[in-house]
Amino acid sequence: MVTFLGEGEIGQSRLPTPMVSVIIPCYNHGQYLDEAVHSVLEQTYQDFEIIVIDDGSTNEKTLEILETYDRPKTRLIRMSHQGLAKARNNGITACTGKYILPLDADDKIGCTYLEKAVGVLEANERVGIVYCKAEFFGEASGKWELPAYQFPSILHGNVIFCSAFFRKSDWAKVNGYNPNMIYGWEDYDFWLSLIELGRDVFSIPETLFYYRKRSDSMVTMMTCEQVMYSYAQLFRNHPRLYADNMSALLVNHHDLAELVHVQDQLIKDRDQLIEDRDQLIKDRDQLMIDLQSSLSWRMTKPLRYAKAVYRKCLIGRK
Repeated sequence: MVTFLGEGEIGQSRLPTPMVSVIIPCYNHGQYLDEAVHSVLEQTYQDFEIIVIDDGSTNEKTLEILETYDRPKTRLIRMSHQGLAKARNNGITACTGKYILPLDADDKIGCTYLEKAVGVLEANERVGIVYCKAEFFGEASGKWELPAYQFPSILHGNVIFCSAFFRKSDWAKVNGYNPNMIYGWEDYDFWLSLIELGRDVFSIPETLFYYRKRSDSMVTMMTCEQVMYSYAQLFRNHPRLYADNMSALLVNHHDLAELVHVQDQLIKDRDQLIEDRDQLIKDRDQLMIDLQSSLSWRMTKPLRYAKAVYRKCLIGRK
């Protein structure tokens, strides 16, 4: 089913009400879309719907794929290009699931992710964010070594990737993803909003999310200025959260500064040892040169030759 949306217009689903809605924004990544959708269709837990949001794609191959896109349990919504935050918000507004899983069009999930996340959310109403361990694929592979979630450490940097589960009712309470995160990090900002609600965070101790590494990804392409702007925007969006935890943040910064100082000193000490070693080698080599050019070295050359011959004879007798 395909719905075309104008600015601010939201379609209504005709699918049966599911427990989970998987929201997949797609902007010029049509070549990856089938892999993402297939990873959802292969889930052990089948009470879900998939909503693909075409965020005004312009890529010819993507447009060709989306033109006839037809997959089970899947609905396609097409809209003018409005950015990732609004694309996700539009998809969630149009969905009917109790729980939401955002999934980028170039990523994929493990086959038991829905089953295990729903189990956690159903068992504990205080839990508002459920994620898991992750691995890279694509241009790089291996485990994604993220620090464990801790509060208030998350105020220093995000440790929860975008494909984590949350409740649609909580999304409504915080007014969804904030479009003022214009360079990215809209998921980081959203997690802070849910944490402000007092929701607990749960990490499933299994690898169930697979993040495609691309050299042209939004996060990879962020400049230093854009990162600084995004941090400043987080402070503006969550002033009370940062203000209430300022003492812990400053302590953390002090500890970090101390660690950096110690590391710098160790590096300096290592460099000095290397420099001293190199000088000793130069001094030894120069001493050898001076010795070999001395009169005594030349005069004792026959003795050294005789000693070498004598040693060779001893070795030959053994």
